[in-house]
Amino acid sequence: MFRLVAISPLVPRAVSLRGLALLAAVLTTLAACSPGERHTGEDAAQTTAHHGTTTSDKRSEVTRARGGGTTTSGPRLRWDYVALGDSLAAGVGARRGYVARYAEHLRSDTGVRLRVINLGQSGQTSSQLLHALRNDPAMREALRGAEVVTLNIGLNDLGQAGSSYESGTCGGPQNEACLRGAVKRVERNWHAIIEEITSLRTEDRTIIRTVGLGYIPRARGVFGWYLGKVTRDIASAAAESGIPYAEVHLGSEGMSADGLHPNDRGYDVIADRLDELGYEPLAPR
Repeated sequence: MFRLVAISPLVPRAVSLRGLALLAAVLTTLAACSPGERHTGEDAAQTTAHHGTTTSDKRSEVTRARGGGTTTSGPRLRWDYVALGDSLAAGVGARRGYVARYAEHLRSDTGVRLRVINLGQSGQTSSQLLHALRNDPAMREALRGAEVVTLNIGLNDLGQAGSSYESGTCGGPQNEACLRGAVKRVERNWHAIIEEITSLRTEDRTIIRTVGLGYIPRARGVFGWYLGKVTRDIASAAAESGIPYAEVHLGSEGMSADGLHPNDRGYDVIADRLDELGYEPLAPR
């Protein structure tokens, strides 16, 4: 079978099916114990019930600034940054996740005032995120007012399938039916998730970025082939929609003690990869 090979200078840690299965179990427990908090940045007293007249004012500021050739001239602009994803977006495993670190890049590189609305949910699958995008009014309203959107999702889908494979209950030829189903489901959901996001915020007036699964664990054997397939599918979905995508590989020095989530260094790497994608169309470099 195929084996994923890292392309970063960090040497990746091998992840087995059992490791991904543990990931699904751990994140499901986290989700049960800590239902998704919605974090806002810049002002800790702010909540996500934040849209009203300020949304149109922000859009007018961005339009005026873009017409002048830069988004940082004149009064400081105010942007909303909405983060979508699972425990990696939530920042499990470190003092701060990649969302807060990427927000620092945004502030320092563009000079805008930034409000962070982190909707990352520990244990979330691609199907659950798609359902929320279609049915959660607060999430949809947050996205309508966002100048920046980041996304990662899919590891929990694979982790749940890996658990079934390990227990011999995956079904089908070679006990791989659930793995094939997870890959197809993630591919289908990614296309639908991107469609929902871009129906609310189009790419020509929003900084939309993705790191796919969040990071790519190294896996061998049968699981390595399925992991490679889903990674290629996500990259293809992003490319078809014109959304810049950063594929991140982490070595052992970038992982937390649980071996499943990044540590501070790992989240720094993810944020740096997002930063390298630039800030088109709102703040060209």
